[in-house]
Amino acid sequence: MKETATKPAARSNGRQRTQPKPISLALQGGGAHGAFTWGVLDRLLEDGRIHIGAISGTSAGAMNAVVLVAGYEKGGNQGARDALREFWSATSRAASMSPLRRSLWSRLTGSWSLNSSPGYLMMDMVSRMASPYDFNPLDLNPLQDFLAEQVDFGLVRACSAVRLFIPATSVRTGRVRTFTNAQLSPAAVMASACLPQLYKAVEIDGEAFWDGGYSGNPALHPLIYNTDTCDILIVQINPTERPDVPRRARDILDRVNEITFNASLLAELRAIRFVARQLAAGHLDSVRYKHMHIHRIDGAVALRGLDASSKLNAEWAFLKLLHDRGYEAAKHWLDDNFEQIGRNSTLDLDALLG
Repeated sequence: MKETATKPAARSNGRQRTQPKPISLALQGGGAHGAFTWGVLDRLLEDGRIHIGAISGTSAGAMNAVVLVAGYEKGGNQGARDALREFWSATSRAASMSPLRRSLWSRLTGSWSLNSSPGYLMMDMVSRMASPYDFNPLDLNPLQDFLAEQVDFGLVRACSAVRLFIPATSVRTGRVRTFTNAQLSPAAVMASACLPQLYKAVEIDGEAFWDGGYSGNPALHPLIYNTDTCDILIVQINPTERPDVPRRARDILDRVNEITFNASLLAELRAIRFVARQLAAGHLDSVRYKHMHIHRIDGAVALRGLDASSKLNAEWAFLKLLHDRGYEAAKHWLDDNFEQIGRNSTLDLDALLG
């Protein structure tokens, strides 16, 4: 990401300094697994050879995005790195007294799952039998209050160096609404992260919203139509494929959710592939349509073996583990693919989409 005038545009790391390459980021949601994305962002910001000009983020991806932008507006790349670390550290501290903690058995066996946690099992049972309008009539939302405390949204709204696109899903129409920098607030980010089983719909301007993952996880179209950058790096933390067919009721529901939250992303990637093929065949105006370069850092391998309940595990050791895996994934991606930014896609859409 481009630094302020008093700082170098990029770290040398023994290399000749060059102008940072522009790129847009698309950050998926996934609860505590968003700490993997934190690690990816930490490495990209540390490297300094790319300029992050725009971010589309959903749910936890939206939280990472606004924290990054607030920190960047205050202190450049290092400010963004510091803000992300403090946000995830504060998240862990805030959850230290939560009933959603691993059971003794999980701790003894080294599992990060909450599936045997009494608090998690109780929450899971209640959310299946009652709506948040029943069990939370006062609409208490500590996560929204936490966001307001942790993020200076005045800095987010003031930032012009990094454009933000945060999608939420209209409950009444099913269509996506994308909030940009000037429109962002704790409520807008919560709208993007509003799981209807846990929270009442978030009301903004008289419209009710649920999680943006239903309509864009993350949304790619704002990065195509509202920026000049032709490179998009997707940080994906919901696996596209699973090797086994789930058989237990909870596993079936988890896989249904994964498929649902990846559906909009795959649909947009199919559209991008179609346009690329039409441009290559000379059937579309190359001035009106951009040929996009699509890249991906896939968390599927790094997050393998973690079940859906671990998305609610905010223990610092777990978050730091995910961060470190994301950091390493970004390091390897940069080593292998940096030279292709601005030239070619490094994600094989034919292999992904079939």
